[in-house]
Amino acid sequence: MEQRACDLAVYIIENRATVRDAAGKFGISKSTVHKDISERLPHFNRSLYLQVKEVLDENKAQRHIRGGMATRRKYKGV
Repeated sequence: MEQRACDLAVYIIENRATVRDAAGKFGISKSTVHKDISERLPHFNRSLYLQVKEVLDENKAQRHIRGGMATRRKYKGV
């Protein structure tokens, strides 16, 4: 589990990926990604956790914009 948490963190940092992207890439649920990143990772690799937290906070701040663009595409038929 520790190795998976590290692999997830590195993937998210390198690709500026969302939790959903990481879950799809690793074939696990979003809940598992969250648990690995937020609960397990800080216990054994604090510096990696702080780096991945920056990316996830940025994604969270942009979430409403991505949702709005998806809705626009849906109704414009693009």
